[in-house]
Amino acid sequence: MSAPAGADRYVPGHGDTSYSVHRYELEIDYRPGVHQLTGTAAISAVAETDLTRFALDLHALRVTKVRLDGANAKYSHRSGRLVIKPREQITAGAAFTVTVHYDGPPETVPGIDGEAGFEELEDGAIVASQPHGAPSWFPCNDRPSDKASYAIAVTVPNEYLVVANGAFTGSRRRSSRTTWTFDQPEPMATYLATVQIGRYTIADDGGSPALRVAQPAGSNGKVRATFGRQREMMTLFERLYGPYPFASGYAVVVTPDDLEIPLEAQGLSIFGANHLSTDWETQRLVAHEMSHQWFGNSLTLRHWSDIWLHEGFACYSEWLWSEAGGGPSAGEHAARQAKRLAALDQDVVLADPGPELMFDDRIYKRGALALHALRLRIGDEQFFGLLHAWATTHRHGGVTTQMFTDLAQERAGVDLAEFFTSWLWSKPLPPLDPAAGRRRKGA
Repeated sequence: MSAPAGADRYVPGHGDTSYSVHRYELEIDYRPGVHQLTGTAAISAVAETDLTRFALDLHALRVTKVRLDGANAKYSHRSGRLVIKPREQITAGAAFTVTVHYDGPPETVPGIDGEAGFEELEDGAIVASQPHGAPSWFPCNDRPSDKASYAIAVTVPNEYLVVANGAFTGSRRRSSRTTWTFDQPEPMATYLATVQIGRYTIADDGGSPALRVAQPAGSNGKVRATFGRQREMMTLFERLYGPYPFASGYAVVVTPDDLEIPLEAQGLSIFGANHLSTDWETQRLVAHEMSHQWFGNSLTLRHWSDIWLHEGFACYSEWLWSEAGGGPSAGEHAARQAKRLAALDQDVVLADPGPELMFDDRIYKRGALALHALRLRIGDEQFFGLLHAWATTHRHGGVTTQMFTDLAQERAGVDLAEFFTSWLWSKPLPPLDPAAGRRRKGA
């Protein structure tokens, strides 16, 4: 059986648009040290077209059984695509459930921007799936436009603690192993699903929404100092963007290993042991990852070409935090970054950078500059009203650049067509308004 074509040109060979998933129920058993995973995934979906076959994404792991609506199903599994052929055609609009049993040592998924997915730590495991790593640990429809709810159960040796997406719903100990269960009711893209496994302890600051930190047992005060201003950040972002999007609260996991960069998943972020500091370079990352809960996790791009809607907004959130938290203003950050970017190659189209440049630092900084330029163009009152409306109107949904520009045009009261063409669709970096270096008071 040949596999259906992939859903996104930035991540070829992933995703299937012929159906949509409503819920994943995942049960995995993981054995640290031997790096062995055994899993069962029950996937509830609805056909978007008449289906004579459909594909799930699953990398490297071995499929042992597939059942479709309770009956054994025919399937083939090669090159990361699990193609399932129903005994009878599934008609458009019909609901179905496919259950996949699988096992093996998880392997990260290679891509043009590097490897991503389920990875063994020195003692435990981390899942970092952006943008294509979800199939490293569960079968899925790996496209960001297909968001679903999740139930996640993870069984590990008793000495390990598990952090995953959603609300912790309990743990059950049997002999030498414990099963940890979580429920994520708000829709989530596959790449944001995660499990973190380690010898962690958890601290909760007691506020609302809950802020938790999972850290290696015996960690020193650097963890507390590094994340000591998160409540202030949360207060600022809720004021600017609306209520925190996820009922379970927000968690930070600090791994015992060093990590190249911090990263966010839905409802939590992961930092390495090397990211413990109170200096600006670390604190901006703390703010950046938290702001992704609005821009990236609640509002999720439908296509990877719109990555600036995640990273540009998160980068600008860094600058807004600096402005509100006693540091340089957003205008000062913008002026400095505009000067730096002007000296670099002018070969990036912000709203469609191509897969090779989708995580280029210029996407982050130019995206933030575009937002600051918009702020200068329409004024603080209109700009911050737009950010709030953007985050709340599309809460838990999928978004596109066109949706943002349409909303901005609707609310601005001035013609923004030329502005968006120059900032989003043209390669040369436009000049900032001369007021960019002055402190703004709206945040």
